[in-house]
Order: sequence, then C-alpha cells, then structure tokens
Amino acid sequence: MATSVKDLLQTYKEKRDFANTPEPSGDKTHKPGCRYVVQKHDASSLHYDFRLELDGVLKSWAVTKGPSLNPADKRLAVQTEDHPLGYETFEGVIPDGYGAGTVMLWDQGTWEPQGDDPQADLENGQLKIVLHGDRLKGGWALILMKNRSGKDKKNWLLIKERDDEAVEDEDVLEHYTDSVQTGRSLKEIAKGADGAARPDFVEPQLATLEDAPPEGDEWLHEIKYDGYRLQARKAGETVQLTTRNGKNWTAKYPEIAEAVRQLKAETLTIDGELVALDEEGRSRFERLQDNDDPDRRLAYYAFDLLHLDGKDYRKTPLTDRKAVLEKLLRKAPDRLQYSDHIEGHGRDVIGRACAMNLEGLISKKRNAPYKSGRGRGWIKSKCLGRDEFVIAGYRKSDKKGRPFASLLLGEYVEDELRYRGRVGTGFDEAGMADLAKKMSPLERKTSPLAETPKDARAGAVWLTPRLVAQIGYTERTKSGALRHPSFLGLREDKSAEEVTMPTRGDSDATICGVRITHPDRVVFPRQNVTKRQVAEYLAETADHLLPFLKDRPVSLVRCPSGRDDQCFFQKHHGASIPEEIGSVNIKEKDGEEKDYLVLNTRAALVATAQIGALELHGWGARTDRLERPDRLVIDLDPDEGLGFDAVRDAAREIRDVLESAGLTAFPLLTGGKGIHVVVPLERRRGWTDIKAAAKGLATQLEKAAPDRYVATASKSRRKGKIFIDWLRNERGATAIVPFSLRAHPGAPVATPISWDELSRIESAAHYTIENIRTRLSRLKNDPWDGYNGVRQSISQEVLDVLTDS
Repeated sequence: MATSVKDLLQTYKEKRDFANTPEPSGDKTHKPGCRYVVQKHDASSLHYDFRLELDGVLKSWAVTKGPSLNPADKRLAVQTEDHPLGYETFEGVIPDGYGAGTVMLWDQGTWEPQGDDPQADLENGQLKIVLHGDRLKGGWALILMKNRSGKDKKNWLLIKERDDEAVEDEDVLEHYTDSVQTGRSLKEIAKGADGAARPDFVEPQLATLEDAPPEGDEWLHEIKYDGYRLQARKAGETVQLTTRNGKNWTAKYPEIAEAVRQLKAETLTIDGELVALDEEGRSRFERLQDNDDPDRRLAYYAFDLLHLDGKDYRKTPLTDRKAVLEKLLRKAPDRLQYSDHIEGHGRDVIGRACAMNLEGLISKKRNAPYKSGRGRGWIKSKCLGRDEFVIAGYRKSDKKGRPFASLLLGEYVEDELRYRGRVGTGFDEAGMADLAKKMSPLERKTSPLAETPKDARAGAVWLTPRLVAQIGYTERTKSGALRHPSFLGLREDKSAEEVTMPTRGDSDATICGVRITHPDRVVFPRQNVTKRQVAEYLAETADHLLPFLKDRPVSLVRCPSGRDDQCFFQKHHGASIPEEIGSVNIKEKDGEEKDYLVLNTRAALVATAQIGALELHGWGARTDRLERPDRLVIDLDPDEGLGFDAVRDAAREIRDVLESAGLTAFPLLTGGKGIHVVVPLERRRGWTDIKAAAKGLATQLEKAAPDRYVATASKSRRKGKIFIDWLRNERGATAIVPFSLRAHPGAPVATPISWDELSRIESAAHYTIENIRTRLSRLKNDPWDGYNGVRQSISQEVLDVLTDS
C-alpha cells in the first residue's frame, strides 16, 4: 500500500514549531506536477537544498557545496526529510531552532525522469533526470554512496551528465547570487522586505529575593507586577512576543503584538510584563487565566529597553535606557504602558506599596547595565506571599460534581520535591473542570514527594509533577508550609523544574546542601560574576557536566580571590577539601600513592565553587580501569596572531583524517583560543598506544603542512602556526571538561558543538556563563548526539600508519 503524504511529512512536522517559523506547515497543497527547486540556505553552514516533486511531496537533499555544471565534480548530497509542495515557493528567514537561517529561492523549474519508474530508481539508489530550470538544465544523476559500516546514512552524489548543458570552466554558483523569484540577495532577504532585521532574543535579567528593598540613592524602585514576563521584539512590521524561557507567545496575545507594531521604530527589543488589570488598575494574575472575561484589560508594562533602531542599549546606564523608553512610549497605544519608578527611600516605598495591596517592589541599580541571568543588580521584595508551586497531586472531593477538594503542592529544594501544603480555595467551576482535565493524564500510583506526611496521604491522587500553579498566601511556617493559600491560576511560562524555594542574599548561602561562604565575592570582575553565581551555574548544569566527570580523577584550577588574582592547579585530595568531594587512590610514577579528586555528585560540583575552583580538568580514563583510556584528545593551540578561521579549518581537516581512519570525532570549544577534537574510544588500548597515535597524527600533519602545523611545544617554532598538542593523551594528563568554566576574561565555558555549527562560531570563547543557559534551553538536539554510543577503537593498522615515521 502506498505511503500517504501525511505519513511522508510526519518527520518534517515533528521537527518544526509552526507558531515560530514562517515555513509552510504542509496542510495546504496544490495540484501536483513535476516541479523542482534549489534553495540557497544560510544555516549553521551555507548549503543548497535540492528538491524534486515526487509522490505529493518534495524529495530533498542538502548539497553541501552546491550543484556544479562540471561533470567531473561529484557533489555530496545528504538526503533530508520530505518537504511539502508549498515549500517550493518559500523564501525567508527561519528563526532559532531547527534549520535556522535565511532561505533564498536560487533556482526553479520542472524535471522529468530518464527511467520508467523514478520511485523505483530512487529506492535502488540511482535516479537519472533532466532539469528544465532557469539556471540548471540538462541531464543529472543522483547516486547513493556505499558506506563502510553498511548503515543507511542517505549520502548521495549529485553529478552533471556530459551533454550540451555541461560547462567545465564556469562556477554557476558565483554567476547567480540572487533570488530567481525576487532578485534579492541573502542579506536583503535576511533584512526582510522592509529592510529591518529583528534583534535576537536576549536572556532576561532576573532579581534576587530579599526581605526588604535596599536603601540608598543609587537604587530606584519599580512596582512588581503579577503577570507574564515577555520580551517584545520588532523588525519593520514583524513583531514577536517571547517568554522568559524562549517560547513564542505572539499568537496568544495579538492585541499586544499589534500595539508594539505601531511603535515608531524600525527595530526594537523591550523587556516588560504582560498583566491583566482589575477595576482599580492593579495587576491580577488570576485574570490572565480567564480568556472569556469580556471585562479583562490586558496591558504590557515596559520597564527596560535593550535595542532600538540598530543600537544596543544594554551597556547604557538604566536611567538613560528608561529615559529613551519613556519617550518612545509617550504616544504608544493604551495597551503599552511605561513602568515608572521612584528613586531612593526603599523602605518608605515598600510601605506604601504594601498599603495599596500591591505584590511588592523590584529595586534596580540606577547606573547599572542590563545583565542577563540572576544577580544582585536587581533586588525583589514582596508584600504578600505569591509564588509558583508544583501540583504534586489532589485530594478527592465527596461533593457531587466537584472533581477535587484541594491540590497538594510542592517545590523543589535541590533535587527533591518537598511538600508545602494544600490549597482548596480560589477555584470556580469552569476552572476546576479545566484543571481536572489537565491533571487526568498525569495520574500515577506513587507520591512524587521526597517525604509524604500523613496529612498529604489521606485521599490523595498523585500526579507526575508537570503542572505549575500560582499561589497567593499570607506567610510560610518554619517548615515551609503555606498559611491561607489561594489558587490564582496555572503558569504556562514555567516548567516544574524551575519551581525552587526562593533563596535570599544572606551573608552565607546554601546551594545543594553545600555552605558557600562569602557568596557575593566577585570572581570574574569584568562580568561582576560572584562566587554564588558560579555555584549556581554548577548546580544548574550538573546534568550536563557529570557524564564527563563521573568516576574520573579531576584537577582544579583554583582562584580563591577571583581570576584576576593568584590561581593554582590542584589534583590531590587533602584536609582543606570539602567532604562532598570524593577521592581515589592512585599510584604515581615514583611508586608513591596519592589521593586524587573525584566529582561524582551535584554537591561535589558546588563544593568546588566553595574553594574557589573556576576550571575542571579530567583524566582520559575512569577509576575502574585507569590504565585503559576511553578518549583521545587533539588540542589545537593557535599562535596569538592566527584568526579563529584557521583553527576551524584545522579542526575540520583533523576530523577528516580521523574519519578516513574509521574514527568519529566531536568538536569542543575550549573557552580559550582553540578547539579540542575529541575521539571517544572503547577501553581496549593502554596509554602508550593512545599517546603514540596522537603524537603520530600530529607529526604527520606537521610533515604534510609545515607552514600551518607544528607538533612540538616550542614557542619559537609556533609563530604563525597551530600547535597540535598531543600531550593530553598520557597517563596523568588532563583536558578541560565539557561545560566547565574557564578562568579567562569573559567567564567563558568549554562548550560541545556540532560540526555543522562550527562555521558560524567566531571564537573558542563564544559561550560564557552569561549565555550558555540560553543555548542549553534552546537546544533541540544534543550537538554530541551519539558520543556515548560510539563503539570504536584504534586498529593496529591505523596505529602502524600513524606511528610510521
């Protein structure tokens, strides 16, 4: 039975969020024919998408170097998912996510098969066609490549046949650089018809909770609104409203988007809060939930300006940013409001706010720049308890028609969901019915709570912790339970994992059960990053760090007074090391046994921040088999005068050499100047062989290109070259761990990337403590997908070749 178009497009639809991309959904079709298109796609790497209409869809290949009219050129064409017919006219910009980048319609026309059954020819791996296009014409062949592993990787070759249309000395790609449909260049398409490019999403600045607002004239105080944090971005006539964690909510609030569209600006980024106002003009979160309320008044309170007409305002002092924002909003639609402020007198201001039954204040340093992430430049203080809690379950009701009596609430403390009490007020009938419908598929037999008190067990129906509720309350008890809680609504802009017990800026901090002394000590002065923020980063990214750390001896770069002061390397465990950090006994070269550091838990990671560690370096072997390394690392260390493009080219060349030897490699931005090319291995060979293979590879590359590479650490020989550092592959040597911070300016993070991403990376320090969370939250696929599943080792044949001098 023939496969339906719906089934053919399933993969296409699964990979896209059509609320966030202008690409056609595939729901609309047109009369089928034999069309073909070539689209120039400036994604993570520039390539050309070759698409043939067949069986109601566009069969698609990504041609990495683009088609060539020279029959001698065999272009790699990687088959991708089928696309809908509507894609043949698509031209525009795909936002962040799958396939992000600018798409140009480079060629279009019709095609005809040279065989009787093109579908069968395609399945047999040899499809011959004739193109009748505006730019490509004549006979062509698509031929499936054979693969050493026998796996179907869908790698094809696109080859021009020798006929009257073949040209050996003309690059058709250089001859035609504009759109066949609109005549625009890639840059013009990226700007849009109106010539404006929308600014990128900015990770929002977050406030630290305190019991009272700060005093002093250097602070200004704004009302704390009770709504949804949204970032409004505009480019020409295009507007996008984005939540704090990157979700596109433009379609949810079109009236706000339209109001932003009317602002007199070509491009802008505004930070603000979407609220629903009551009759007295106060924000009420519960009213945001009631979409059917005809009297609901939605407003967007703008409190910060990040970009305007091509200028980045984030480094401008806050009061100056707000002055420009106020001027911009003077003639704005009523739905857009400027969030005013009062300077100084924090305790008086919070008193007046509480007397007006407002939620609280956000206090901000008046001359500070806008800094993404949580810090002490913004302080929040509350009048009434109003927080998010996870719905862990519900208690059954004995009243007819009432789906539940109360909700059982929890919040995360470290990794444990702790019980915070029950809430049984604040519901109406429609709201209860809707909530019951959402809870039903989440029901489970066991409690998700770390400890379940008797009060919670009676009549409980437990839920997988997914739903987040906004709860108002008068105060918390010493145990953390809520007094007089009231349900205000569900929060769709936050995940359950984000619901953690608020921490305050005390003199000491406790993170993951680890006491952090002097948490506000600045350890990266230029970024104003504190010891607390380093500990929080390690706690938040532990799930990414630990797979590369677990059961490995680790060395630390410790900078107790910050990166600008004295730093030192530590690999041995001792009396000064926190108890959360483990150890392993290792016999050293001289026969003496020493205890080395091991980081196997989230608490151990956080404890490294307590002792001022800013870098984590791991062995290439695990403690259960220390003499059998499980990875090889080639460290590309460029001379100071070399640009990063030379490092990129070198990494790709080493990847290709390794690939020809049957070895898959993965790129790591070191956070310094270079790239680590990492080869995961099965634990079959010892250190001597791994070191010999790495040294042999470096030596042979130096011989092949002595003007580009050097295999010795001599600085005099490195001038204008890249040192291929193979020394990280011997017993006791270490390499920076993926997702570790680096003690360098900018607080960079060693970051795994994919080979496809490499072309758009401009520096080995591209990711920092300030933007790495945004990257991790947006990733749809692991850039090192398959790393842990690779089963490969260095064969004797490859070892002999590499070590043959």
